[in-house]
Amino acid sequence: MVTAAVVLFNENLETLKKTVDSFLEAPLEKKLFLIDNSPKNRLEKYFKHPAIEYIFVGENIGFGAAHNMILDKINSEFHLILNPDVVFSSEVIPALIKIMKEAPSVSFVTPKVRYPNKEVQKVCRKHPTIMGLLNRRLKRSKNGSISNEYKYQDFEKRFHPDFIHGCFMLFKTIDFKNLKGFDTRYFLYFEDADICRKIDLTGKNKLYYPGVQITHQYRRGSSKSVKLFFHHLSSAVKYFLKWGF
Repeated sequence: MVTAAVVLFNENLETLKKTVDSFLEAPLEKKLFLIDNSPKNRLEKYFKHPAIEYIFVGENIGFGAAHNMILDKINSEFHLILNPDVVFSSEVIPALIKIMKEAPSVSFVTPKVRYPNKEVQKVCRKHPTIMGLLNRRLKRSKNGSISNEYKYQDFEKRFHPDFIHGCFMLFKTIDFKNLKGFDTRYFLYFEDADICRKIDLTGKNKLYYPGVQITHQYRRGSSKSVKLFFHHLSSAVKYFLKWGF
């Protein structure tokens, strides 16, 4: 069985429907948790399905805290952390499960990720650094020595990155639960970078597997909203205080 969780906040209905349909089309026993941090539960009526459990929180408690709400509810073999703006074909999850069953040292796997225009999204990074973060924010330099990108990595080959952006993270459920999910001190942003660090401490790996692919809209909210920018900044400070500079 595979479970999945999507955290919602004032989502576009049509975009979300495509994500939900992608998961429901997987030819597996499955359950989807929709955890809604929105101020109103306007979406509930659109997702009446035996494989869906809609949870209305009633307030925005943050990304990690919302995902952690269901830690005691998930009893699957695999658990998918899924963004509400991702679409994929029915063979993606079964293919990734097969890979995970062959990789006992891997806690989660992420497939190749493309933008809607088909460009490959480089979701794999080295662990965040302050200089790398500034470099990306200011777009001042492409010097690899101050960037946390895998500048020369072939993204057509599988590898074990330090950090994978969390739009689609298929976990072994037992590992996700043993990690106690996400660190809820992050309201938004850096939860994925943090959990990758926690996986390192267990001696296990993260796997990028380009044998299958998904499409991710990737809205870059913090570059468009002052409020989200400050959430990003706050999370960065918490991350570097926790893991070092």
